[in-house]
Amino acid sequence: MDRSGANAVGAMSSMSSQGVPMEGVKFSTETGDTNRRALRDIKNLMGAPIYPCAVSKRGLSDKATVDCKNQGVILGHRPMTRKYAATLANKAKICHQEPTENNERQKRSATSAQISNAFNASNAAYDEDHQSGDEFPLPMMEEMVSTELKEIEMEDLEEDTAVPDIDSFDSKNPLAVVDYVEDIYNFYRKDENSGCVSPNYMANQFDINEKMRAILIDWLIEVHYKFELMDETLFLTVNIIDRFLARQNVVRKKLQLVGVTAMLLACKYEEVTVPVVEDLILISDRAYTRKEVLEMERLIVNTLQFKMSVPTPYVFMRRFLKAAQSDKKLELLSYFIVELCLVEYDMLKFRPSLLAAAAVYTAQCAIKGYKHWDRSCEMHTRYSEDQLLECSKIMVEFHKKAGQGRLTGVHRKYSTFKFGYTAKLDPALFLLGTNNI
Repeated sequence: MDRSGANAVGAMSSMSSQGVPMEGVKFSTETGDTNRRALRDIKNLMGAPIYPCAVSKRGLSDKATVDCKNQGVILGHRPMTRKYAATLANKAKICHQEPTENNERQKRSATSAQISNAFNASNAAYDEDHQSGDEFPLPMMEEMVSTELKEIEMEDLEEDTAVPDIDSFDSKNPLAVVDYVEDIYNFYRKDENSGCVSPNYMANQFDINEKMRAILIDWLIEVHYKFELMDETLFLTVNIIDRFLARQNVVRKKLQLVGVTAMLLACKYEEVTVPVVEDLILISDRAYTRKEVLEMERLIVNTLQFKMSVPTPYVFMRRFLKAAQSDKKLELLSYFIVELCLVEYDMLKFRPSLLAAAAVYTAQCAIKGYKHWDRSCEMHTRYSEDQLLECSKIMVEFHKKAGQGRLTGVHRKYSTFKFGYTAKLDPALFLLGTNNI
């Protein structure tokens, strides 16, 4: 069957679908009418998207982009992705060399001007830029690509200086409060000075001295171990004692009463099961009565203005050990070292966060046998190795002499199986030398 003649342009019969002649209907039969729009151009093909306007708002393919530009069609909006920007940059020279039809562009511009009123101001301005010239605004596009490349470089730089994430594996643990942990420790750092005392407050005491304080703390460490209390209770107990003694003169015979009462207050704040007053009286060999304990409790809380919650070295120890990716051995040695510092009055000159960081650093050096302070530890503790060396050297001295003298409560505690015989580990003596290892 010959289909060429039936389908030829101008060969259409002037008949309706029922075979009735259609008078007065004029068909384009002139071969010179070449401006007739093809079906594919008016988007009436099956599956083609239909828009209420003549200009598509979606981005076109690369081939369609070149075709439409040659025909003078205004390009729709396509997201300026990095891949798309790179494609336009590679084809910029080709687009520049291809001719355009000025008459057809002017016709299309009139239609586009009416449609652009429906767009917002930014899109309208974008359309006008593309209509005004015979080629794409390559300088603007190149500037955009250059800006995006700079942003990528800045992102890489920020990633290099970012704090290592140590909380990702706790994201599903509600007790780890991953969403708030950084805010919590930022607050601790701002508030830790409120829990510090003057390193020479004993000069204002007339009946007690630094050695008596050391004896009291050493004894309380044994009481804390006997009662199997939480670690934070011990640190808060010592903090309450120092803050109270810094504001209130105490006679020698009442110093032990201050100690047991401070532990009672710390237990009420930290423990689930609080030791009863009678237990504390019994542990102090019945040197005080229940009434005296309660009166001292009232005096302490009023002197401290009921401010019991302060950042102690313990809260920083938990965070810094996590940053160091510690195991049980490193954890026990770090606590052994920092508890030795609780007994020493001279260590009050260091901030709680510095004490905790120096304890972790000293323990790492003792276990590894060389100086070790990685980027994660430095970023999370906010202390460099040089800032820790002074405090760390003092800790090494305490570690070396822990089993000597009369105050050996911490050494005996960490010489047990429960604490992994940690006190028997060798100290990092090389930190005391002048040569860096």
